[in-house]
Amino acid sequence: MSKYVLGIDQSTQGTKALLFDEDGSLICRSDVPHKQYIDERGWVEHDPEEIYRNTLSVVKILVEKAGIDKNEIVTLGISNQRETAMVWDRATGKPVYNAVVWQCARGAEICAKIEAAGHGEMIRSHTGLQLSPYFSAAKIAWVLQNVDGAQKRADRGELCCGTIDSWLVYKLTGGKEFRTDYSNASRTQMFNITSLAWDGEVCSLFGIPVSCLAELTDSDGEYGMTDFDGFLDAPIPIRGVLGDSHGALFGQGCVEKGMIKTTYGTGSSIMMNIGKDPVFSKRVVTSLAWKLNGEVNYVLEGNINYTGAVITWLKDDLELITSPGETEALALAANPKDKTYLVPAFTGLSAPYWDSEATGVISGMTRTTKRAEVVRAGLDCIAYQITDVIEAMSEESGIAIGELRVDGGPTRNRYLMQFQSDMAHVTVQVPSAEELSGIGAAYAAGIAVGLYVRDEVFAKMSRTKFEPAMDAQTRDEKYEGWKHAVSQVLTK
Repeated sequence: MSKYVLGIDQSTQGTKALLFDEDGSLICRSDVPHKQYIDERGWVEHDPEEIYRNTLSVVKILVEKAGIDKNEIVTLGISNQRETAMVWDRATGKPVYNAVVWQCARGAEICAKIEAAGHGEMIRSHTGLQLSPYFSAAKIAWVLQNVDGAQKRADRGELCCGTIDSWLVYKLTGGKEFRTDYSNASRTQMFNITSLAWDGEVCSLFGIPVSCLAELTDSDGEYGMTDFDGFLDAPIPIRGVLGDSHGALFGQGCVEKGMIKTTYGTGSSIMMNIGKDPVFSKRVVTSLAWKLNGEVNYVLEGNINYTGAVITWLKDDLELITSPGETEALALAANPKDKTYLVPAFTGLSAPYWDSEATGVISGMTRTTKRAEVVRAGLDCIAYQITDVIEAMSEESGIAIGELRVDGGPTRNRYLMQFQSDMAHVTVQVPSAEELSGIGAAYAAGIAVGLYVRDEVFAKMSRTKFEPAMDAQTRDEKYEGWKHAVSQVLTK
């Protein structure tokens, strides 16, 4: 009888189901998208009921597509879009409002009031996070303040306030379990990363009762049993839960201090394992990597708003390309002497600059700058931004970085990967596997139930390496040019 591990990756655009065999190889994948609700203010929401329905359906589609005996699935791991937050009725499981998506800044006014009252530094010292509407606390606070009766119901303990992982665990267990893992908790801005508990002082500033928050559970802990609303003949344990970037860190095998990964998505998450002790930084944030096997690892993380989204902008808005695949050839054909820089501060600059008022710029153009040079500048700015964060992490942690493990669609662009290696002056490793977030959660679950051995399952992943090849003078000139371009848009 075969044994399979099921992974669910609940992401911003949709829900994926991933099936892994006894060797940890991904043998089948299915995807179901969900609707994006975006209004004229740029506020972004998801329907959590749709997300749960899609989770059930995508598992059924996967099993049918793979042609396996569904009763040979032995455990489930879940990775999820982080910071996205929602509130639901503890007794009925009915959402009181849509999920407020991580991209949504509707909590800005709430954060501004807390900052004006002088609490910003306290929050950073307790949670490791800059006070920001990006994180879950301000989103939940907005729901409690703006949905009729929600604050009073929360104060009576009638509501659950949580992230998407806790919603799925609640629904998949028939409302029996309301749990979240340490990686997701550390991104809510309500979790004390030193005491490893919900922070009552911070929660009170947002008006969120600690009694409404999920039970903290190890990332490979016991989250209850699920049969996917009767689809399986017998329930299986949920034994791996990780936020998507943390899942990718684990899936990349970055389990030792000093190992670092970058996910190239719409934006980018650069995450560095800093071991068992936190390092507090004002340029990047401090979170938990996970709590696995009873032990905590911390990370430094820098989030960048526009990386892969720059390629989308080149395609959909500037119409310089018709598909992302064209960018590599155009970049290689561009004039090597051209000094065009694109700073994609379309919604400000995030780590390590933290300037929400910055605006974008294309600089350094001459009469000979053409389509290829602008496209190349679009690719280059991805590598420059990531290098900024890597250098900040290295300086603040005191750890020299020699290798960068990467994942995401843009990593297929060989020009970009080589340029990234040259700019950051590190070896860049691109794994053969995709879906690293889902892999991480599934591997955590598989290890927890004894199906996988940690080091063995990671060792099976093959990688393509890119080594620094650019001479030091050229590299320094290019990077200094980038720094100058950024200085032109900074407002503080």
